[in-house]
Amino acid sequence: MLRAGEWQVDVSNSSVDIVLIGGGVMSATLASMLQIVRPSWSIAMYERAESVATESSGEWNNAGTGHAGLCELNYTPPQPDGSVSTTKALAVNAQFQESLGYWSHLVQAGILPEPGAFIRSVPHISYVTGDKDVDFLRARYEALHRDFAYRSMVYSEDRDVLTEWAPLMFQGRSGDAPVAMTRAIAGTDVNFGELTRQLVTSAANSGLDLFTRHEVTDLQKTATGWRVTVKNLTDGTTSQVDTRFVFVGAGGAAILLLQKSGIAEAKGYGGFPVSGQFFRCTNPELIAQHDAKVYGQPQLNAPPMSMPHLDTRVVNGEQVLLFGPFAGFEPRFLKAGSLFDLFKSIKPNNLKTYLSVAKDEFGLTTYLIKQVMLSHTAEMDVLRDFLPEAQDSDWQLHKAGMRVQTLKPGPNGRGKLEFGTEVVTAADGSIAGLLGASPGASTAVSIMLQILERCFPDVDLADSLGDIFTQRLTGAAPSENDRLAHEDVIRDVLGLEGYGSAI
Repeated sequence: MLRAGEWQVDVSNSSVDIVLIGGGVMSATLASMLQIVRPSWSIAMYERAESVATESSGEWNNAGTGHAGLCELNYTPPQPDGSVSTTKALAVNAQFQESLGYWSHLVQAGILPEPGAFIRSVPHISYVTGDKDVDFLRARYEALHRDFAYRSMVYSEDRDVLTEWAPLMFQGRSGDAPVAMTRAIAGTDVNFGELTRQLVTSAANSGLDLFTRHEVTDLQKTATGWRVTVKNLTDGTTSQVDTRFVFVGAGGAAILLLQKSGIAEAKGYGGFPVSGQFFRCTNPELIAQHDAKVYGQPQLNAPPMSMPHLDTRVVNGEQVLLFGPFAGFEPRFLKAGSLFDLFKSIKPNNLKTYLSVAKDEFGLTTYLIKQVMLSHTAEMDVLRDFLPEAQDSDWQLHKAGMRVQTLKPGPNGRGKLEFGTEVVTAADGSIAGLLGASPGASTAVSIMLQILERCFPDVDLADSLGDIFTQRLTGAAPSENDRLAHEDVIRDVLGLEGYGSAI
C-alpha cells in the first residue's frame, strides 16, 4: 500500500498529458478513469503533503458516510404544504450507486485489491424528537419509501423497536416526548482515505507519476494547454511542466488555484471555511454497543456538514464511535493551510459576492460564533441529546478536516452560499476544478464522469464504461430485475451484507 515517501519520482518530464493537483479521492478517481479510457496518456499528480489523502479524504477528517440520502435529513427539505421534497435525496442516491458500481468494477479488475479495507455495511438511521419533527420524519419516510432505492427503509415510533436499533441511545432516556427513527440496512461506512490510497497505488503501478511534498504555485495558459509551476517543498526548488489538461482537486485550496488560472468561469467565486471537531469515544464497552450511523436534525442556520450524528466507523480494522461535528471558524482553506487563505481569496471580481453573502447569511455567521463559544459542558449537553448517560470521561475531542463552502456569483454580481459540490470548467475544456463540500467524496465517480464529458468530448464513455454505467451513459432505464441483479453483483464483490436483493 502506498505510504509517505514511497513512489517519489524525479521531476524530469517537462511535458505530460494530464496534471492532477491534489492527492485526494477526486484526483485519484479521475486518474483511474483516465487510465481506462486513455491508457496511453501520461499523468502527473502533485500533492503538497507527505502522502495522499491527508486532508478532506483522510479517514479522520470526514464522517465516512456513504451518502445515499438514507439518513441525511437536509436532503429532504419540508415544503410549505407539509410535504417533503425528495429530489435531492434521489439524485444523491443515484450518484452513490454509480460510485458503488464503479468500485465493484475496479475490484473485479484488480485495481482495488482490498474492498473490505475501505467499505462495509452499517445501518443508516434518522433520529428526531418532538411532535413537529416526528411528523416531518413520517412524511419523509412515506415519500421516500415509494422509490426502489429506499425499499430497505423502515419507520418506527415504538421505543422498544428503537431500543433494538440503537440500544445505547435509550439507556437512561426518560420522559414520554415523541421519538421516531427510520432505519435502512443498505447503508455503508466508507474509509475514503484507504480508498484513495488503493486507487493511487494502482494508478502509480500503471504509470501515474506521483509527487508528494510538491505544491503547485502557479498556472499559466499556453497555446496548447497550461504551464504548471511546481515547488518542491523538501528542497525549495521550482520546476515547470506543460500539459494539455489540469484538474484542480486541491480541496479547499482549489479556489485559490482557479483564481490564479485567470479563467473567466472562476470569476466571482469565493469560499467560506468551516472547521470541525468530533468527540471520539474511548470506552470499548460503549463502542461495542452501537453499530449504526445515526443522523439528527441540524441546528438552525447550520451548514450541511454540521448535521449531528452518532457515528460507528471502522478505521484500520478498529471499530470507533464518533459524535459531532461541532463547527468552528478559522481562515484556513486546508487543515494544513495558511491563516491568510481566506484573505488571499478576496479579489475585486468576487468582493460583491463575499459582501452580499455576509449580509444574506448573517444567521450562519451567528451560528458559527455560537459554536466557537461552546464550552465543553455545552458540547457534552449536545451529545446527551443522543446519549442521555454520556460521561465526560468516555469522550475526547478530535479536530477534523476543513470544509470550504462555495460562494457562488449570482445575478447582478450578488452571491449565494452553495451547499453542494460545484464543478468549474473552462470553456475550452483545458482545466476543471472542484469546489464545495457535501456530499463530496461519495459522489466522486459521478462528478468525474461529468468532467470527462465536459472536457473530453471525443472520448466515447459509453463504449469505455458502458457496462458499468448503462443507465447514466445511454439513458436506458433498467428494469427492476436488472437493478436487483446489478445490486447483487455489487453486494457480492464489495462484501456488503445489507445490500441488494437480500434486503
